[in-house]
Amino acid sequence: MATQPVLFVAHGSPMLALEPPDHPYVEALRALALGLPELPKAVLVVSAHWQTSAPQVTSGRHPGILHDFYGFPKELFALDYPAPGQPELALRVAGQLDALGLGGALAPRALDHGAWSVLRHMFPAADVPVVQVSLPAWEPARLQHLGRALRKFRQDGCLILASGGLVHNLRAVAWSAPEDVVEPWALEAETWFLDRLLEGPGEELLDHRALWPLSREAAPTTEHLDPVFVAMGAAGASERPSSVYDGWQLGNMSLRCLAWGAGVA
Repeated sequence: MATQPVLFVAHGSPMLALEPPDHPYVEALRALALGLPELPKAVLVVSAHWQTSAPQVTSGRHPGILHDFYGFPKELFALDYPAPGQPELALRVAGQLDALGLGGALAPRALDHGAWSVLRHMFPAADVPVVQVSLPAWEPARLQHLGRALRKFRQDGCLILASGGLVHNLRAVAWSAPEDVVEPWALEAETWFLDRLLEGPGEELLDHRALWPLSREAAPTTEHLDPVFVAMGAAGASERPSSVYDGWQLGNMSLRCLAWGAGVA
């Protein structure tokens, strides 16, 4: 069984879930899935939209989905993603987290849109089991430790998917901005973060509030940025991420997607 990579995928606006197969973002996610070393045994997903004080793990065999947003077209609320869960894997993940003193309670919860809106483009047949791990409200170094606790499941054929966004500031988005317009401050913010992530171990990023000049503009609240630290931990020490999609929407919302690990085409 092939060791699966680690992915960080920006999920952007929920409206991306409605985009057709020929949209560049959708094409990139589908190509990413088709380039995996083999079909994953399951996906372990950590999303910005399920925050808890300590990690929890979805336990349902048929988890269903949450339409955890409002003010969008009815077509978005009509979407479904009936991927199965995998209670046996959930129990193993919870046991691993508990053994390391990280938490790991089982939760009969549905998948939030940070998970299913991405997965429906990657695995449109909804035939890959999905187990979601909640995102604790922790500092980056401890989130990285959580990722390290999940790393072992890659060897069992589980794809680890962290879903968020490197630059995600809902207070600053330009709802009517053309798709090809990106505000300079957002480009500068992502470039600073990405340079350090791609070039080295990224230790400087763990103290981003103090060291990243545009930290508070890019992430006024950190829930969308935090999944990248889980991904960093789930990656091996010698693995460096590669950028697999570079895009923007709403003037300053990053759609950057990253992959760690051999086997990604």
